[in-house]
Amino acid sequence: MPIIQRENAKLHYQVFGRGKHVVFAFHGYGQEGSHFHVLADALKPDCTIYAFDLFFHAKSKLPKSKWPLRKEFLCAMIQQLLEEENITRFSVMAFSMGGKFALTLIEGFPQLIEKVLLVAPDGIKTNFWYSMATYPGWLQGMFKRTVLRPVPFFRFVKLLDRYNVVDKGLLRFANWHMESTPKRLRIYKSWMGFSQLTFDIRAIVKLLNQHNTKVYLFLGEFDKVIPQHSLQIFIKALQNCELVLLKTGHTFLLHDVAGYLRRHQEVFR
Repeated sequence: MPIIQRENAKLHYQVFGRGKHVVFAFHGYGQEGSHFHVLADALKPDCTIYAFDLFFHAKSKLPKSKWPLRKEFLCAMIQQLLEEENITRFSVMAFSMGGKFALTLIEGFPQLIEKVLLVAPDGIKTNFWYSMATYPGWLQGMFKRTVLRPVPFFRFVKLLDRYNVVDKGLLRFANWHMESTPKRLRIYKSWMGFSQLTFDIRAIVKLLNQHNTKVYLFLGEFDKVIPQHSLQIFIKALQNCELVLLKTGHTFLLHDVAGYLRRHQEVFR
């Protein structure tokens, strides 16, 4: 079982393909590395994909002593992998919450990155509700109580739905992720555990432009979780960015990106 271990932390990954281009891939919330299998098929035979399980997902473990995850610690784990596998260049691919891991690698290894493929990435434009939940103090306690006793949360969601205050797709998204205790605990651990993965996006843009790194940004036309308008400033600031707008919502974006890559083999050639 491929795994990076450091100070009781375990970062599990799967390897797909044997191509010359190395791609480090980070999935979204509630997924695992195996979700990139469909992307690996689309990128044959050009790529070798290292598909990681994010902490608090599947087989990866982050001990409480390492909460919240520090960017330096994550980069040290990736550095171990680079040395063990003799990797000198790599690309990063990330979906949704995995965007925070991709941005960390862009900060930590800008000179080693070949291409960046971001699929509706989190971490560029901070979500208001995410900020509320991870802000120090009483709001964290309120969120933890919601994890353990969610009835008031669901009443609130029904009220929002009744008065059409929030998009119905977003409400369905929230309901699905909060419907069981294990799911709510994973949300709590992920939001608390990744609360320090924040970024100066202007500095990120400067690094990408300085190294002329090609960025592919895949967004869903009907995505209400990471909408296109929230990333417009980021897109315009990049000198080497290709925006791909797909006719889908948030949930099925990876599947549609795989279809796009099958039709555009030149991305890694």
